[in-house]
Amino acid sequence: MSAEDKIKAATDKVVGKAKEAAGHVANNDKLVAEGKADQTKGNIRDAAENVKDAFTK
Repeated sequence: MSAEDKIKAATDKVVGKAKEAAGHVANNDKLVAEGKADQTKGNIRDAAENVKDAFTK
């Protein structure tokens, strides 16, 4: 996993958690959903990179 991909995945997760928390505070279901989607995007990016790493070793 390249450093750039790790940073992108981590950023997606952090931004997602922040959006989700802000959505809960503001009672905004759309923002909560966006936050969860961003976190999922980060998790998928991590998983894809782990698969690539497994095949390159």
